[in-house]
Amino acid sequence: MALTDPKIKQAKPKDKNYKLSDGRGLFLLVTKSGAKYWRLKYRFLGKEKLLSIGVYPAVTLKQARKACDVAKDQLEQGIDPSQAKKAKKVELAIAQANNFEAIALEWHKQQSAKWSEGYTAKVLRALERDLFPYIGTLPLDQISPPQLLAVFKRIESRGATESAHRVKQITGQVYRYAVATGRAQRDITPDLKGALATHQTKHFPAITEPEKVGKLLCLIDGYEGTSTVRAAMKLAPLVFVRPKELRHAEWPEIDFDKAEWRIPAEKMKMGVDHIVPLSRQAIEILEEQRLLTGHWNGYVFPSARSPRRPMSDNAILSAFRTMGISKDEMTGHGFRAMARTLLDEVLGERVELIEHQLAHAVKDSLGRAYNRTTHLPQRKEMMQRWADYLDQLRVTALSGNVVIGQFGKLGQ
Repeated sequence: MALTDPKIKQAKPKDKNYKLSDGRGLFLLVTKSGAKYWRLKYRFLGKEKLLSIGVYPAVTLKQARKACDVAKDQLEQGIDPSQAKKAKKVELAIAQANNFEAIALEWHKQQSAKWSEGYTAKVLRALERDLFPYIGTLPLDQISPPQLLAVFKRIESRGATESAHRVKQITGQVYRYAVATGRAQRDITPDLKGALATHQTKHFPAITEPEKVGKLLCLIDGYEGTSTVRAAMKLAPLVFVRPKELRHAEWPEIDFDKAEWRIPAEKMKMGVDHIVPLSRQAIEILEEQRLLTGHWNGYVFPSARSPRRPMSDNAILSAFRTMGISKDEMTGHGFRAMARTLLDEVLGERVELIEHQLAHAVKDSLGRAYNRTTHLPQRKEMMQRWADYLDQLRVTALSGNVVIGQFGKLGQ
């Protein structure tokens, strides 16, 4: 007789395993431990075989009979149900290994070798927060452009337009990695061009007019706060590195003999070593600062609370506020825009030298990325001209006579 749910529930373990038949080869194996397993006995190519269907009650009687029907249909088509089940497991395993999350993490691990620690963590947070919960389990070729757009729109809906575009860019990089490794047919993110709200780039406030720059330098010279913050502010326009790179400068990175500051890759946004040529003026500032903090052999600009920590990221901003400079006029990052504008528009320096010194991605005519020592002699000369020009702006501001372009080059 066919099995019923009450009969299955009432089946008790015995000294030996035993079977309860449901018909057509389907039976329930009751073990002496009390576990109950669904099995299907069938013949394929003259051989008797067993198909494991599942464990009761996770697999109900109704589900077991449905699985039996599927197996019988496969047999009629000349398919071995056991082999079909194994193939399905392999297919699922491959799909799991090739879902968006798995490929994205693989791409992230590969890329992190050339990224800074902070940027690596930032990208991972974006993946885990904005992508994995919605498309992480899906194979890339099963994700449609509308599905992807819904993910980006969700980010956009919280007012994070810039983040939506950044996550879209990350997604495109994951897709291109999947295409290159044979796990996706194409990158679908270009299909969404124009579908997101246009992001209005907000530039860091910066003082770029020569007359105002001179006045700013005079204000910095007269800053009455801590000597370490004043030294950092005096050095910032001379080296125009990112604020975090300035705050995390360490004495072993400073080579006074070569007049160079060598910033290791792990501290750089792009994850590449960077060399900052130091002008005579920059060396003078560092020599004075070395008398204060050099004996620790740690941070050049340590925190006021502990030499084991770098200066606060708010220190320079607070100093600006103290000097009466609003956040809409100037930030620590603004020294980069200041240098980029005046080196180009006033001093007439070569753009590729400026961009390279800003640690931006610069490539040669063949599309190859320059290394850290490229054009170093020329960059050293440029940095000295820049320091001399800032001195002239400072002197001019004190005298009240504005002189623009006195140090500009006429060609090179």
